[in-house]
Amino acid sequence: MLSWLRALRGFPHPFALTIILPILLLLPLPIAIKTTEAYCGFIVLLMAVYWCTEVIPLAVTAILPALLFPLFGIMTSKDVSKQYMKDTNMLFLGGLMVAVAVETCNLHKRIALRALLFVGVRPALLMMGFMGVTAFLSMWISNTATTAMMVPIAQAVLDQLDTTAPPVGDPEPGQGETAGEQELEEKDATDEENQPVVQTQDADVEREVEVEVSAVPHSDAQKEQQRLRKMLSLCVCYSASIGGTATLTGTGPNLVMKGQFSQIFPESGDIINFASWFGFSFPNMLILLTCCWLWLHLLFLGVNFQSCRRKNSPVEQAAYGIIQEQYHNLGHMSFAEKLVLILFVLLVTLWFTRDPGFVRGWGSLFNKKGKKYVTDATVVMFITFLMFIMPSQRPRLKGWAWKRTVEAEPGIDSRERKDHRSGRLLEWKEVQRKLPWNVVLLLGGGFALAKGCEASGLSLWLGRQLLPLKNLPPWVIVALLCMLIASFTECSSNVATASLFLPILASMAVLIKLNPLYVMIPGTLCTSFAFMLPVATPPNAIVFSYGHLRVTDMVKAGFVLNLVSVVSVTVAINTWGRLMFHLDTFPAWANVTNFA
Repeated sequence: MLSWLRALRGFPHPFALTIILPILLLLPLPIAIKTTEAYCGFIVLLMAVYWCTEVIPLAVTAILPALLFPLFGIMTSKDVSKQYMKDTNMLFLGGLMVAVAVETCNLHKRIALRALLFVGVRPALLMMGFMGVTAFLSMWISNTATTAMMVPIAQAVLDQLDTTAPPVGDPEPGQGETAGEQELEEKDATDEENQPVVQTQDADVEREVEVEVSAVPHSDAQKEQQRLRKMLSLCVCYSASIGGTATLTGTGPNLVMKGQFSQIFPESGDIINFASWFGFSFPNMLILLTCCWLWLHLLFLGVNFQSCRRKNSPVEQAAYGIIQEQYHNLGHMSFAEKLVLILFVLLVTLWFTRDPGFVRGWGSLFNKKGKKYVTDATVVMFITFLMFIMPSQRPRLKGWAWKRTVEAEPGIDSRERKDHRSGRLLEWKEVQRKLPWNVVLLLGGGFALAKGCEASGLSLWLGRQLLPLKNLPPWVIVALLCMLIASFTECSSNVATASLFLPILASMAVLIKLNPLYVMIPGTLCTSFAFMLPVATPPNAIVFSYGHLRVTDMVKAGFVLNLVSVVSVTVAINTWGRLMFHLDTFPAWANVTNFA
């Protein structure tokens, strides 16, 4: 006992407190109410606390069902373990591997820089360009990777705009300068004329200039540049979150919804697939991007939209040159980039044509006895397998030997070519290094949690507590739930929020005879609308780390955008979403016996 106390004394007390205190506070629940619902409720609340506080890594919290469900007699260990590698996890893994191939060959950077060259560097159009590129890339690769790539590009452009000081409104040279700045220019000109002077005199002049520079107040140009930095920083992180909602593989919550929906309603068929999700979410993404652009323009540039039509100023031309230089440094499109682009287009085409809904897709060729043997995961694994076996350099035949040669690409000298990647499009070491394996566990933990709630009856009990909502119009129910989820996701992981809420929404919808998709799709999308806090999402944290933003800046911009997002999703699900998914009827596949 004494040795145990000595060991505990060396344990970090705040850490131990945050780990043990939630257990002690929640322990009376399973002790007082000895039912499977109470046991599962204890586990769900404990995981919710750990996920919100992140006192331990999110992935470690996600493995708690594998430990606690068997101990509390909710599910067997064998049944729990099956939830950690489902068809949705394979779809997620395949999508991430394709994203690794795109990042490795720098195809995403080429697309980004080319698009920015197309739109130009005028503030309003520059923001539009960054938002469009970031949203498009985040549809296919992770939001975090997209933001981490786009922010340095934005910083390089902004640094070039900062080298000279005319404001964004492009005043003529000499206008908008303070008296101190004019004195400095005159002193610089005088110093250049009197250059052959003793060195001590030059040192005295430099000290005088430094004193005068420190005394110059912030000009309007500096304030404009500061606002421009804030605007571009926010537009990158916001568009990364918005863009990820457009595709099924764009962000984790979308895949959580796909997996939990198929698990809770196994007779639903393949209603939620890549094509159907894209058909609903992509228009909503375009609306949100437009609203976000308008709001940030009003917030930081005002109501004057004439700047979109004017010619580039000399400063903006210099910034445009920076983007051109970065683009030219990439050289010509390499063999690996071309091959990855072809495979990527093939992947998207196969996803769309597998089961488009309005016509028979190629996936129906593999259906047997009413079962669909091919899913979106099958397609992405096929493309991933090709990437693992295809060469990254143009092959050539020499004699009877099949060899891979390193192309003489611009920007790669002879010494670098020896170390240049000469393997395949995807190398396993690169996948191991870049793949976020913790998110795979996080997805699996969400599926295990949903299955445990269903098996224990907790989802049914929680759904019954929401029965008073039946008296409200359906669109009001959707709006209230979206506001609740959008608020909760500000202080919790998006994937964790979806894992906690979706089983409850499914059971509530069944009990009040509402199409489950009517509440589950908006709820899923709202988990990605975390715009107010730096800690809400990794993209927010990345742009905040550059030091241009304050928390109040993000809260002010994000609060309005959260409201706009909730309104947009509510309108979308009640217009084209109602037609696409036949939400006016209660489907037969929703009559689940577990919720009866």
